[in-house]
Amino acid sequence: MADQDDIWHTEERFWTEGAESARARSAKGAIFVLPFPPGILQGDSVWREGLVAQRWRSVEFSERYFRQEGDVAVLAYRVSAERGDTPIYEALCTSTYLKDDGEWLRVAHQQTPLADQE
Repeated sequence: MADQDDIWHTEERFWTEGAESARARSAKGAIFVLPFPPGILQGDSVWREGLVAQRWRSVEFSERYFRQEGDVAVLAYRVSAERGDTPIYEALCTSTYLKDDGEWLRVAHQQTPLADQE
């Protein structure tokens, strides 16, 4: 259970702590699939994209699912996130983590917005 709690905590930090924190917890070559733009990003291009890993003021996860097989864990959830004066962002998300040398690193992340959100 400790791994599951740690991974969920790490996932929340991706949303709330910004790009440098997210980069430190991501595997090299990680793949992100985000609403267009930016679309599909891999490796260092993830961190050059201005819309990726921006800090959110608050996030709430619901409909949480967790599956772990050995050193691989997958999260699936619904997120409701807010920042600044933008409308609340709602999406269905998945993230895949790999335990590498005792540390969980995100290797993939995908977001599907629940509505047209601009």
